[in-house]
Amino acid sequence: MYLIGFDIGSSSVKASIIEASTGNCVASAFYPKKEMEIKAVQPGWAEQDPEMWWENLKAATAEVLKESKASASDIKAIGISYQMHGLVTIDKNQKVLRPSIIWCDSRAVPYGEKAFNEIGGDKCLKHLLNSPGNFTASKLKWVKENEPEVYKQIDKIMLPGDYIAMKLTGNIATSASGLSEGMFWDFTSNSVASFLMDYYGFDASFIPNILPTFSNQGEVSAQAAAELGLAKGTPVAYRAGDQPNNAFSLNVLNPGEIAATAGTSGVVYGVSSEIKYDPLSRVNTFAHVNHAKDSTRLGVLLCINGTGILNSWIKKNTGFADSTYEAMNEAAASIAIGSDGLSILPFGNGAERMLQNKNIGSLISNISFNIHSNKHMLRASQEGIVFAFHYGMEIMKGIGINPSVIRAGNANMFLSPIFRDTLAGISGATIELYNTDGAQGAARGAGVGAGIYKSFTEAFSGLKKLQTIQPDVAKKQQYAEAFENWKKALNKAI
Repeated sequence: MYLIGFDIGSSSVKASIIEASTGNCVASAFYPKKEMEIKAVQPGWAEQDPEMWWENLKAATAEVLKESKASASDIKAIGISYQMHGLVTIDKNQKVLRPSIIWCDSRAVPYGEKAFNEIGGDKCLKHLLNSPGNFTASKLKWVKENEPEVYKQIDKIMLPGDYIAMKLTGNIATSASGLSEGMFWDFTSNSVASFLMDYYGFDASFIPNILPTFSNQGEVSAQAAAELGLAKGTPVAYRAGDQPNNAFSLNVLNPGEIAATAGTSGVVYGVSSEIKYDPLSRVNTFAHVNHAKDSTRLGVLLCINGTGILNSWIKKNTGFADSTYEAMNEAAASIAIGSDGLSILPFGNGAERMLQNKNIGSLISNISFNIHSNKHMLRASQEGIVFAFHYGMEIMKGIGINPSVIRAGNANMFLSPIFRDTLAGISGATIELYNTDGAQGAARGAGVGAGIYKSFTEAFSGLKKLQTIQPDVAKKQQYAEAFENWKKALNKAI
C-alpha cells in the first residue's frame, strides 16, 4: 500500500511516493528540471500560470510512478502541499481567468496597509492575527480595482493547492488553515472574516466549501486518472500550505516545536498554543494543520523571500554557473567568517514582511576591489541569508518563539555546511536534519486524512534523524561580529 504527495512550489512541482506501512520513501521526482518561470510584467510583480503547475505535476507523476514501480491501484490516498498566499481565480466553468498572483508579488501592499489603517490595527490583529498586508485577500482587491472585467467573471477564488485539488477531483474546496493564510479567516468567530470581505467589497460566494485539513476532500476523476496514470476514485485526503506542511513533515505539531526551510524563500515556523501576534506583522500567525476550535495550534511564521534564490543568482553571475553547489560551498569555505567585511542583503525577491513590507532590494556592501573575490561573494551571500534568519528570529522571541532546536529537511540550503554552521553559531540553536521533504509530508498527511494512520505517532514512525549540528561556542563572537556588520548595512538600507 502506497501514499503519494505533491508539493506545488514556485520553482518546481515534486511528487513522492511512500510505503504506508514503513513510512519509507520509495521514489521522488520533480519537474521541470530547470526552475519554473515567474513572470514579472512590472517591478515587484510575480505571476505563474496555474496550468503550468498541472502540466509539471503530470510529468512528475509519470516519473515517480515509473521509478517506484507502484501500480495505480496500490496508491490509496493523495496529499497536496502548495506555495502559500497565491491567488487563483476561476469562472463558473472552472476556467482560470488570469495568471496566479503568487506569494512574492508585492503589488497588493498598499491595499493591505490601507485596510489595516481604516479598519483599525487592533481589530485586524485580534481577528486575523495579522495585517491584511500583501496576502491573498489584498491581491484580490487589486484585481477588483485594476481588472474589473476579470473580477466580474469570478465564480470562486482559490489558493494554489485548491486549484490542484480541483484539477484532480473536479471539486472546489478549501480549508480553514488555507483561508487563514489568505486573511480570510476570523479567529474570534472561527469563521470566514466577513468584516474584511465587506470592507473589500467581496461577494461571500467567492469562498469555496470549507473542508478539514485531514479529510476526504474528493476523489480522482476519470479525466484526471487518464491524464496522470492514477486510479479513478483515489481520495485526496490532505492539503496544506507549504510551510505548515513542512512543519508537519518534520512532526512539528506541538507548542514550542520549530521547523525551518531554506529553498527559494526561507522560513522559520514555530507552533504556539497561545493566540499571539507581532503588532507590526513582521512575522505572521496562521492556523496550523492540527488547529481546532477546542485545541489552539497556531503557526508563527517568519518568511524571507530571498534565500536560495540569492544563492542561485550568485551561482549564475560570479563565474560558477557551470559548477556544482558543492564546489561553491568548498570555495566559500576558504574564506573566513565575516567574509572580510563584505555584506550581502538577500532582499531582492519582493517586499519583505519582516521589514514591514518594504522592498529594499538586495545590496552588496563594503566591497573592496583589493580584498574581495568571487569566493567572498559566495560566503557573504550565505552569511547574509543566515543573518536575515537571525534578524527575524529576534522578532519571533518577542511573541514567545525562542528556538533551542530547529528541525529541517536535509535539502536546499541545509545541504551547505556553511549555512548550517552559521545558523547554529549565530542563533545558538541545535539543528536537526531529517529524511523528509514537503512531498513526503503531504503523503503522510494523506495517510492520516484517509484513516490509514490512526495517529500522528503512527504516521511518523518512518521519520529518521540524519544529522545534528551543534553551535560552535568557540566561534560565537566571530559570528556575532559578522552579524553586527551585516545589520549596519541593513540599517543604512532601510
